[in-house]
Amino acid sequence: MIDSDKLFKELLKTFFVEFLDLFFPEMRSYMDAASIEFLDKQYYTDQVTGERREADIIAKVKFREQEAFFITAIENQGDLRKQANFEQRFFFYFTHFHQQFRLPVYPIAVLYGKAPKRPYPNTYVVEFPDWRALEFRFRPVQLNRLNWREFINNPNPVAVALMSRMNIKPADRPYVKLLCLRKLLGLKLNPAKSYLLSGFVDLSLNLNEKEEETFQQEIAKLEPRRRKKAMEMMTSWERKGFKEGLAVGEKRGEQRGEQRGEKRGIELGEKLGILKVVTLLLEKQVGVISLRSQKRLEKLSTARLEALSRDLFGFSKVSDLTNWLNKNSTS
Repeated sequence: MIDSDKLFKELLKTFFVEFLDLFFPEMRSYMDAASIEFLDKQYYTDQVTGERREADIIAKVKFREQEAFFITAIENQGDLRKQANFEQRFFFYFTHFHQQFRLPVYPIAVLYGKAPKRPYPNTYVVEFPDWRALEFRFRPVQLNRLNWREFINNPNPVAVALMSRMNIKPADRPYVKLLCLRKLLGLKLNPAKSYLLSGFVDLSLNLNEKEEETFQQEIAKLEPRRRKKAMEMMTSWERKGFKEGLAVGEKRGEQRGEQRGEKRGIELGEKLGILKVVTLLLEKQVGVISLRSQKRLEKLSTARLEALSRDLFGFSKVSDLTNWLNKNSTS
């Protein structure tokens, strides 16, 4: 199963400024976009469950025309019916990073699940009969309450991608998917970014058999050149990559006779899935990958592959990959 949280994380980090432009233009007006520094591998302890978790997106940003910095903390959250006391958890999340960095923290929650449909509370309050001791607020983006039709004419690539996660009637799903892909064709993005966005849309609108039939009928109506490009975009790349990788990884785990072969197989499957996706993206970005570079990619850890999946969007030639491998691998 594809990890939706990781999928959102990759999308929002790649299009971080565009996301803020779309939903928080006031905040964008006072931040220096050139100063953005992502603080990877930031962990915190969930005070409710006691589990150690990795934060989704923590970015250090400078105020425009000032030397002062602040932290933007974005937490992705799916179906809130499975997450008790989210407001309280998010308050603990906020205080952890406020204490760690001693900087103002701008808290954002991206709620992408199908439920609840009601407006979700964005405050955590501690109060007594005679006074309110604490009122913590965060900025929510509740996608299932947004009408996709209101974003049709928005050229922002994040708007195009997130339309696929908004409030869509079942009968509209094939048409929204086609609309998203058509809009992506009009965006002047490098192939790798287009590939990421189309993959996100494809996975978000995973059509059933009847919907797929309608979708194919609508694609057939396109002008041949645009139809060809739309079909190239509609790759199902990550779904295919993870499924194939998972199957191979589970088999290897069994063959190695691991005591916990199932868990090890899943870990291997995830790594092989990411490797497949990264290889496809690299080929879109810089061209054919040499056998030597491919072998070096296979030796990278899952964490390194995830880092490469973000960094590769800045590559323009094969030597960029070689230089990255020289800095991030020992072989």
